Amino acid sequence: MKLLITGANGFLGQHLTLHLHKKSYDVYPTSRGKSRIPNTNLPYLELDLTDKKAVIDQICQINPGTIIHTAAMSKPDECHLNREDCLLHNVQSTEFLLEAAKLVGARFIYVSTDFIFGENGPHAETAEPNPLNFYGETKLMAEELVNSSGLAHNIVRPVFIYGRHWEGMRPSFIQWVSASLSAGKAIKVVNDQFRTPTYVEDICRGLELLIQKNTNESFHFAGPDILSPYEMALIVAKTLGLNSKLIEPVTADSFPEIVQRAKHSGLLIDKAKLILGYAPISFEKAVKNSFFADEI
Repeated sequence: MKLLITGANGFLGQHLTLHLHKKSYDVYPTSRGKSRIPNTNLPYLELDLTDKKAVIDQICQINPGTIIHTAAMSKPDECHLNREDCLLHNVQSTEFLLEAAKLVGARFIYVSTDFIFGENGPHAETAEPNPLNFYGETKLMAEELVNSSGLAHNIVRPVFIYGRHWEGMRPSFIQWVSASLSAGKAIKVVNDQFRTPTYVEDICRGLELLIQKNTNESFHFAGPDILSPYEMALIVAKTLGLNSKLIEPVTADSFPEIVQRAKHSGLLIDKAKLILGYAPISFEKAVKNSFFADEI
């Protein structure tokens, strides 16, 4: 079965492409621009998801059995300031992909976000959506398109993704903490927001389990720990032997933002554990893996 991955140059996209390729899946990574995926000779395809004709032509040519849609405009501030672009990339592009998927009868796996929910997390899959910003609104719109498509489909929601980083990839939170402390730079980190940070390799393993399962359901792929960014930063410092005294705890009010974010977010993973056998590792262990794992 052919697997087509959108957003393959992104943080999750690169990790997922490599993970599934190593597991001998027939992977077709697609993204904008030249491939930034290391150590692979996969049949990478440049694809602009906002070009309906190109989307339909490429998917009909590849004829994938499953499409995993990871691509998105994912920075909430940018989405707030550039709403038309956000709608184009997060909603209309999903609509184009769904139309193409119907033509070839592909299963559709959509990677959404915890931002479709509001406060009072962690949230289960059955929680009532209540996005607090425009980014969350567009991801919820896309979810609704997927659910009403008539296709075999799944919706997957991660939160606060982090993991190993290499050249050509945007660093995650843990790399920012490491780089700052290694340079002797003091940092202010929020201590009154709480998340269930998701190790990118756990998401990849969860998606692999989902590919093997014939089910039309939504699943949360998050980590087992409920942590504030400040607590995460302390764990990074401890793991790498860096000076934790450079980390100053502050409230979210210290960083005026143009979009609203939940104070208590995060996702519950009981359903994924029960049905899929999803088994994420602790934040501390995942940080160690992110910095000390073998070469790609």
